[in-house]
Amino acid sequence: MTKYKEEIIIPKPSIEEVKKYLKKWDDNKEYCDKEEALNKLFLKLCPKNTDINDILLKVTTLNKFYSTGIISIYPVAKHILDDVTDIDSRLKKGDISAVSDIQSVTLGGEMKKLYSFASKYCSHHNSKDYPIYDSYVDRILRYFRKCHKFFDFKNEDLKDYVKFKGIIIEFQKFYGLNEYSLKQIDQYLWQLGKEYFSK
Repeated sequence: MTKYKEEIIIPKPSIEEVKKYLKKWDDNKEYCDKEEALNKLFLKLCPKNTDINDILLKVTTLNKFYSTGIISIYPVAKHILDDVTDIDSRLKKGDISAVSDIQSVTLGGEMKKLYSFASKYCSHHNSKDYPIYDSYVDRILRYFRKCHKFFDFKNEDLKDYVKFKGIIIEFQKFYGLNEYSLKQIDQYLWQLGKEYFSK
């Protein structure tokens, strides 16, 4: 265990720690039910992104469940339909540039970066290849960098999806967590960040 700013002590990542937090996730009915609902929507009912109605359902549900704060849903859905080239095959292949293509949206005449939302949208289509960026995950990765120097990165690298995914992979390697999927690492980091860095 290491101190951070003299007040927070977080256990070092290990197989036992990840196991503990994955059990917490599995024991939380709300988390599991929401995850199952999103899997049903993204993977069974509306797996493709060729129909505006399907995309609207996915964007709206994701926005609500994750409180991503998107006020104008329709322009985001229309952007995914019209502006993101060949999205379905790219998501299937795990093309990480899909995140940056989805995240840049014009809302009310202004260019917005919906980075966290875009990572979630891609992840729910293909959790094997797309880790989720979230402010809690950001905080916890910076904490472990400071404590254990698991990887040398700048704070802004976490907002560059290619670099962010690389940081998650380095995190897995450094702590010997390669048996866990990106989704499981995300569930662990998110819960940990929420527990220790919740406002």
